[in-house]
Amino acid sequence: MAEAILKKVGGDRFKALSAGSHPKGAVHPLAYRVLEEYRHDVTGMRSKSWDEFALPGAPLDFVFAVCDSAAGETCPVWPGQPVTAHWGVEDPAAFRGPEKEQLALFRRIYAQLDRRIRLLVALPIGSLDPLTLQQELDTIGKGGR
Repeated sequence: MAEAILKKVGGDRFKALSAGSHPKGAVHPLAYRVLEEYRHDVTGMRSKSWDEFALPGAPLDFVFAVCDSAAGETCPVWPGQPVTAHWGVEDPAAFRGPEKEQLALFRRIYAQLDRRIRLLVALPIGSLDPLTLQQELDTIGKGGR
């Protein structure tokens, strides 16, 4: 969902890519449903491994871990030393329960990601020194700002 949100609100300023440590092979149907509710283009979206982006020459300026379960994992060494931050959210695909409740969780996670990404896009990234940028990203990830 974060990839679609950043593509929509970030415009040409960002190239959004999304991947995980253990991709399931398909985007969750409820993620598609929520993205379509908010009029996101889901064309070409797919489940990807972060290994695709841990290669020399990968176009990474920022890396955000958004899944709470990913915080304890060992991340690859990202080429080019991108700025990294943990913006953990609950994994809605891991929820077990009625579809109505799972859909509500997907919507709540969408809202959290949308807020954080809008704050990212509003930052004057080009005028911030690296330490201040890191602090801003960490604050956004903790629900602040």
